[in-house]
Amino acid sequence: MHTSIRRVIFATFAIIVTLGSPGLYAQSAGNAGTIRGTVTDSSGAIVPGAAITIVNPVSGLNRSAISDSNGNFQFTNLPFNQYHLAVSMTGFAAFSQDVNVRTSVPVVVKPALAIGQASTVIDVTTTGDLLETDSTFHTSLDRSAFDRLPLESESSSLSSLVTLSSPGVSADSNGLFHGLGDHASNSFSVDGQPITDQQSKVFSNQLPSNSVQSLQVIAGAPPAEYGGKTSLVIQVTTRSGQGVTKPTGSITTSYGSFGSASGAFDLSYGGPNWGNFIEVDGLNTGRFLDPPEFVVFHDKGNELNIFDRIDRQITPADSVHLNLNYSRSWFQTPNSYDSLNVQNVVSGGSGANPVFADVGDTDQRSKIGTFNISPSYTHTIGTDVVFNFGPYIRRDDYNYYPSKNLLADLGPPNLQNQTITQVRSLTNAGVHTDISYVKGIHNIKIGGNYSQTFLRENDTLGLVSSVFNSPCVDASGTPQPGFTNPSQCTAAGLFSNDPLVGGNFNSVLLPYDLTRGGGQFNFIGRTDIKELALYAQDQIKTGNWLFNVGIRGDLYNGLTIARQAEPRLGASYTVKQTNTVLRLSYARTLESPFNENLVLSSVGCLNPVLFPLLACSTASGALQAGFKNEFHAGLQQAFGKNFVISGEYIWKYTHNSYDFSVLGNTPITFPIAWHNSKIPGLAVRADLASYHNLSAFVVLSTVSARFFPPQVGGAGATVGGSGFPFRIDHDERLNQTTHMQYQMPGKYAPWVGFNWRFDSGQVAGAVPCYNVTDPNSSCNPANGGPSITINGQPGIDLSTLTPDQQFQAGLTCNGIKATPFVGIPGNQCLASQLTSKLVAIPAAGTENDDKNPPRIAPRNLFDLSIGQDNLFNGDKHKWSLRLTAVNITNHYALYNFLSTFSGTHYVTPRAMTAELGYHF
Repeated sequence: MHTSIRRVIFATFAIIVTLGSPGLYAQSAGNAGTIRGTVTDSSGAIVPGAAITIVNPVSGLNRSAISDSNGNFQFTNLPFNQYHLAVSMTGFAAFSQDVNVRTSVPVVVKPALAIGQASTVIDVTTTGDLLETDSTFHTSLDRSAFDRLPLESESSSLSSLVTLSSPGVSADSNGLFHGLGDHASNSFSVDGQPITDQQSKVFSNQLPSNSVQSLQVIAGAPPAEYGGKTSLVIQVTTRSGQGVTKPTGSITTSYGSFGSASGAFDLSYGGPNWGNFIEVDGLNTGRFLDPPEFVVFHDKGNELNIFDRIDRQITPADSVHLNLNYSRSWFQTPNSYDSLNVQNVVSGGSGANPVFADVGDTDQRSKIGTFNISPSYTHTIGTDVVFNFGPYIRRDDYNYYPSKNLLADLGPPNLQNQTITQVRSLTNAGVHTDISYVKGIHNIKIGGNYSQTFLRENDTLGLVSSVFNSPCVDASGTPQPGFTNPSQCTAAGLFSNDPLVGGNFNSVLLPYDLTRGGGQFNFIGRTDIKELALYAQDQIKTGNWLFNVGIRGDLYNGLTIARQAEPRLGASYTVKQTNTVLRLSYARTLESPFNENLVLSSVGCLNPVLFPLLACSTASGALQAGFKNEFHAGLQQAFGKNFVISGEYIWKYTHNSYDFSVLGNTPITFPIAWHNSKIPGLAVRADLASYHNLSAFVVLSTVSARFFPPQVGGAGATVGGSGFPFRIDHDERLNQTTHMQYQMPGKYAPWVGFNWRFDSGQVAGAVPCYNVTDPNSSCNPANGGPSITINGQPGIDLSTLTPDQQFQAGLTCNGIKATPFVGIPGNQCLASQLTSKLVAIPAAGTENDDKNPPRIAPRNLFDLSIGQDNLFNGDKHKWSLRLTAVNITNHYALYNFLSTFSGTHYVTPRAMTAELGYHF
């Protein structure tokens, strides 16, 4: 075991031992704060039994407490945000105060109640509560706000939550999302623990959303404490049992479409100085991933999540916290119609007459195991300083299994020519620490993070296409099956494909060609990545101004080395007369390569066997760290006590912009880098706080993602070959989500939640189109495009697409639709007659990879949920029932089509789920 991992585990057990120590007072940890105080009357005498409430009407947070015999109260585990505090007590006038929590240093309030008649109605909201004076654009959500949000993906619920609730997010398949034009450059901070690796169904198991108390999504220029992947920074505060003096929990079970069954259990319990929250849930479904067909088959999967959070106060100044998480998922790779009854060579592959037969259906599967251990220690120094220290270790084990008959892994010629087995692990161990100091106008935080990421990659590959590396071709140059040497071609009436005569037969691949009696090739990749970050930041509040000033230094030692100083600046000004906040911010960030299959992408092209399989070029090689300069300008405007709107304009300029490419038609994706990118955009969020039992929000964005060749790192790619700028495949002109939630009046009345999601469609560069004049066009024949003429008129050659791929794109030629087994007649169509309801095909001569690329057709999806949280009006024991419908109109639509990153995927068909719960 690595020394660094041993040290982290030792520190973890040392902290666990301390959990048995006695304690006194509660204290928050990580990226959460505390509000505490003592209720007195106007003479200074303590007031026990007073009711205290804190509310944030936008995030939905609403908590209550009762002052104890000494008049004391406290709220812990609070996300950094603005809150409205209200105190009421019989015989006293109501008291209220706005409290701004921006640090882990406890905020102390001193409510002094005046003698008088208590108000029967306490106003817990003011216009000021709606405004966020911070210079960083962000979205805040508490559990009470997102618990009723219909989510598209049960197996990736946290990603679905971020996609639906945050502006600037382009939705992709399999729970992946792209924040503000960057390719999945998102990071999570879970109770202060940084997680910058990919989070989606095919990369890593996510933290279950049932363990999340609140989240804050930072879409503006990130403060200095955040580095790595910062297009979106998702701050997650987990649920805690601290202060829950009576065991509280729930048991739920659900069943729905595609045979989806789930079960979950959670329990919170504790006291003023300790607490425990534990959550266990499981899912079994017939549609785990988003498949390449709207009809679902070979798509089973299951997952198990276990999360436990332990909190303990050791002394009034010292506390420890421990997060434990284990998740496991197993799932099939969804098949297309092209993956059924695969025909391949079963004998005679090295001779002139190979025998083809049915080798079965493709049957590829994956298994991912994830564990996370994250203890932390918090020490308060006086009333102004808090010190945090937290080691952590997280590990992902990814296993990809081929079909039992390896020859069944053969896909369409333009997708998969090889079979692959992968055993890969990513272990991230490190420590984060910081010290916060609050005094006067200053809110200072100084800290650092050191981590080591241990990458272990083991890939076993073999060719399963009899024509991918053919020694012989016919008179038209078409590769032929059989033979093992170009010298055999002439006797069979064929022509040599030897490189000496201009062919592309590669003798290095012959020993690994399973159709010609070869075996498999094994690639082993190893590297350790060391990262050190130091930062200092200060939030300065003076009058109506708020300034965020910070500096961060990143040191990256991986397959390449990078050093960078990164200033972070922000300013906001509050116009109190109009309830307006104006914002400006700037950040420079180090862009480090993605870790998933990093070794394969960086050094694979140096291997003569992998070079042709990865489509390597002279630009392929180790990925260098890049840098980004981003600028943000925005405003926030409140209207009355219930409505607020925020907007932000973004400019981002990145050198060494990262993307992913994919190996065949598998989930084996690897990072690549382009020379630079330019990403301007606009993100908007509007919130209606609870108004007559109705709450709602709207998030929308329009973002351009322009990438500029050449490719400067990583293995091969299939776009950008023209040398002109192009739109990356997650570029989207407009997307928006509208969510409404209404509690019907009446004692037994249910609540209703409704989503409307609109996506204008991501770029789909593989869609065939006609263009013979524009050099920046993938449809130009000079760039390998399918443009032809038919009887002198613009036409499109569809022969590179199988009938099923034509069907997946929804192609229709002059009223004749492609089907999964019968394509467009003759595989040719006049450009004026080729149409589709699933993809947008540019008019003849207008396609341009930068200005007018092919796209997925716009789609509108509607989701609905209805529920009753207390069916039998119980007091201590409650039963709940919830019905959820996703894509209620059963809209037939795509996420993407033959994307270089993720292939082809359809959105979820109509899915109905019923959930029954018991709460105590």
